[in-house]
Amino acid sequence: MPMKLSKSLLLVASIVGLTASLLAGPFESRARSAQTASTIDDADRVPFAGSVSPLAEPQFDIGRSDLDLPVERMILSLKLRAGGQQALDALLATQHDTHSPQLHQWITPEQFGAKFGLGDAQLATVSSWLESHGFHVDEVATGRGWINFSGTVKQVENAFATEIHDYQIDGKIYHANSVPASIPRGLAQLANGVVTLHSFPRPAHNTGARPVPPDFNAGGSHFLSPDDFATIYNLGGAYGSGYTGAGETIAIVGRTDILLSDVTTFRSTFGLPVNNPTFVHNGADPGVVSSNEETEADLDVEWSGAVAKNATLKFVISKSTVSTDGVDLSAQYIVNNNLAVAMSTSFGQCEANMGATENTFYKNLWAQAASQGITSFVSSGDSGAAGCEGGNSSTGSGRAVSGLSTTPYNVCVGGTEFNDTGNPSLYWSPTNTTTKGSALSYIPEVAWNESGSNGGSGLWSTGGGASSVYSKPSWQVAPGVPADSKRDVPDISLTAAGHDGYLVYQEGSFFVVSGTSASSPSMMGLMALIVQKDGARQGNANTVLYPMAAAQYGGTGPTVFHDTIGSSNTVPGVTGFTAGVAYDQATGVGSVDGTALLTHWIGIFGDDFESGTTGRWTIVAN
Repeated sequence: MPMKLSKSLLLVASIVGLTASLLAGPFESRARSAQTASTIDDADRVPFAGSVSPLAEPQFDIGRSDLDLPVERMILSLKLRAGGQQALDALLATQHDTHSPQLHQWITPEQFGAKFGLGDAQLATVSSWLESHGFHVDEVATGRGWINFSGTVKQVENAFATEIHDYQIDGKIYHANSVPASIPRGLAQLANGVVTLHSFPRPAHNTGARPVPPDFNAGGSHFLSPDDFATIYNLGGAYGSGYTGAGETIAIVGRTDILLSDVTTFRSTFGLPVNNPTFVHNGADPGVVSSNEETEADLDVEWSGAVAKNATLKFVISKSTVSTDGVDLSAQYIVNNNLAVAMSTSFGQCEANMGATENTFYKNLWAQAASQGITSFVSSGDSGAAGCEGGNSSTGSGRAVSGLSTTPYNVCVGGTEFNDTGNPSLYWSPTNTTTKGSALSYIPEVAWNESGSNGGSGLWSTGGGASSVYSKPSWQVAPGVPADSKRDVPDISLTAAGHDGYLVYQEGSFFVVSGTSASSPSMMGLMALIVQKDGARQGNANTVLYPMAAAQYGGTGPTVFHDTIGSSNTVPGVTGFTAGVAYDQATGVGSVDGTALLTHWIGIFGDDFESGTTGRWTIVAN
């Protein structure tokens, strides 16, 4: 619901205990609030850094867009209040510190806005400026991190001093600003800029759907059923103890409809309990956008529900617009409505192509999610170390990573590949069970790489590398973590390879799909089991994953991760990173033993261990 700007919000602020310094604010805050829409000088402007999409290439430009074309649900990213970033990071440190009385004391979106967002007068200034340029303010975030607004191409061009052009690429028409957008300097004290002003979609991180034979284990080919996943990653003990995600809500970021009947058929085929997902339409219903989009959504919904088979699954669907990807709208909806204990985003875009405003938008969004206790999982990408290319590209242009996955506040999930080709009978039964399982045990893993360098086509390989935007978080400490002062990804991995791909039911048929779009929602499913067992949301799970990895690989803790040694995410044109002992930039800390992970999770109730006498360890914020 749109948030009303009223005195009641100030009352909320007092309830959540704002400090005197935040209420009074330093000089910068007072200067900001002194601005009004009428005093903002539209002629004195500041450009959005990196606001022109690299896909808006001149050779594809076919002219100006219709000035009356509706531009809906633009996202104006707002700044945190003065001192807000430092205060937010301090809060997150205490929320994830087992020595702190604020451990797992999560806040609400309203409290986030009151503690770290702009004040009422400042929000009113921004809204009034938008309205003075003819825009309709659709919604102000409860957490005060953004304003969604709508208008026309003409209004966009006038307000942001840019031009919107049509681009024809592969027979499709896209709209995008052709010159850098800008905002008045006075408004730039309050807002970061518009997240995007184009309709180029964020790439989905899957390899596409391939038909499978009726027998899912035939002719030397093996495809993952939910039973196979449970066997390989040792979830039988967790399920046997009743940890199935029951009572917990998880959420998927989506931008297309799917058929509920596909999900129910998937579940009945594999003997999963009846548990229909909830479709949450955030705005206009987009329908089934395309077969490829449907593949991504079916993969996310079916497999997150296959791992957390009794969790409540909410699939949030937002229609993409002329200016805004439905991915961004669904992600902000989940966080703004505090919808779930964990969420998964199987889309990405490299940091360099996103620009400053986009990167800041996701940094702030995932930070808010973590403060609310939401664990945000994001796929690392499918083009190896060449993160600015798609998986189906023939060559990479340089090392890069996805900006949706590299913030200090989310868990980046990479991909592994089963090393089963040498002796497959050791790991796979020649026949399927009644629930289509054939895996016999854990299968050793290496980094997923099915790129052209291995005789295939495309760059298909696990994303990973060092961020060019974020410095290394204090929690990213474990054997193998590079001393590069940069945020490194991925954090953790699960199988993502095509030769033992995930089974997905779509439009009446089974297909096999692979990519880190599969590993991210599957890992989110595991988090639902952890939350159920621990009895509390976990927030940024990296604050637990890395201390556990440090203990295991340092020889003082239990084995909860499978170290993935071998292969790399080197792809044609770009030298990547080798999967070695402990942490690496191809597979993170490795994959997981599901039951061991649950058993030894460092949780709020202390069912964990510390080096020494009591069998417990703790997280200490650096």
